[in-house]
Amino acid sequence: MILKIGVYNVEWMRDLFDANGIPKTSGKEHAKSLHLAEVIQAMEPDFLGIVEGPNTLVDGSKTASHQMEVWTQTYLPGANFKGIHGFPSPGQQELCAIYNPDKIRVLFTPETKAGRRFDEPFLQDTTNRLIKEQYKHYRPPLELSILGIDDAFITRVIIAHTKSKGIFDMVDYARFEQISARDRLKLFAECMSIRERCDEYLEKDQQVIVMGDINDGFEMDFYENKFSKSAVEILLGDLWKPEFVLKSALPKPKLNSYGYTPNSSRYTDRITGDSLNVLIDHILVSQKLQIKSGKVWNPYLEKDSPEIQAVRNSLIRGSDHFPILCEIETNP
Repeated sequence: MILKIGVYNVEWMRDLFDANGIPKTSGKEHAKSLHLAEVIQAMEPDFLGIVEGPNTLVDGSKTASHQMEVWTQTYLPGANFKGIHGFPSPGQQELCAIYNPDKIRVLFTPETKAGRRFDEPFLQDTTNRLIKEQYKHYRPPLELSILGIDDAFITRVIIAHTKSKGIFDMVDYARFEQISARDRLKLFAECMSIRERCDEYLEKDQQVIVMGDINDGFEMDFYENKFSKSAVEILLGDLWKPEFVLKSALPKPKLNSYGYTPNSSRYTDRITGDSLNVLIDHILVSQKLQIKSGKVWNPYLEKDSPEIQAVRNSLIRGSDHFPILCEIETNP
C-alpha cells in the first residue's frame, strides 16, 4: 500500500474558530482558511499531522478533532476527512491529525502506564552526569496507530511540537546564554522521551513514524557542539542499534549564505537581525517503511513542481511554515 503522509504547522489555527469552535467565514481568518484549504487539497494526503491546531478543552466541550472535521467540511467540501486528537495541552496550540477514512483507520493509542504517559512528568539525564532531572512535555506528543480499513496494523505515529529554542523576554547577554542552554536541554529531554517510546515500538517489531515541528535540525550549531548532541539526531536513534535508526523523508539540508536547503521555515536572528532559512519540521520513518518520495512544499525551492507552484500564493500566505509530504510504501 502507498500512503501519502504529511505534516503541516498551520500557525495558530485556533484563531480561525469562534469561541464555540465554529470556523470563521469572514475577514482575514476566512482568507487564511482558504489558503490552508487550497494547500491541503493540492497535497491530497491520506494522513496529515497538524501542528498548532485548534484548542482542545479539558472538559471535552471543544476538541481539536471535531473542529478540524467541521473546518474540512466547510472549506474542503469535496473531501472526506476524519479528525483525531490526544491529551490536551496546557497551551493553546494543539496537536491533531486528519485522515482519509476510506483508506485507513487511525486510533489514539497512548501509553497508559503511570509515569510513562506523555502527559505526565518524566526524568531524563540530559547532560550525561548520571543525574536525572524532571521534565514535562508542554504539548504531550500525540500517539496514534494507523490501520488498514481491514484493521491490519500498519504503523505507529508520534506527532510532536517540541520546546522552542526562542527567547522572547528582555534579557542581557548573560541571561540569554543561561536561558538558551536551559531551553536546549529541555528540547533534548523531550526528544529523549519520544525516542524511548520509539524503541519500545521497534522492540515489538512495530514500525513508527515521528513527525512534527521539532525546532531543531541535523547540523551541529553552537549549543549542539557544547552538549555533543542534537534533538533530531536523538530522534534518529543510536548507531549501535542500526536496525532501530529512523530515516528522514528529506535529504540532509545543506548550509548556504541564506541558511539551510531544503527549509520549512524562516527565522530572524535576534542578535544580528538577519533572516535564516531553517529545516525544523521533520518526518522520520523506521526501516521497514519504504520512502518512495518526500519533499518540503516550499515554492521558493520547488520551482519545477507544477503542483506546488499552482498553490504558491497559498503556501506563502497560509502559514509561517511549509508542509512536508512524502509517499510511504507499507508491507502488504
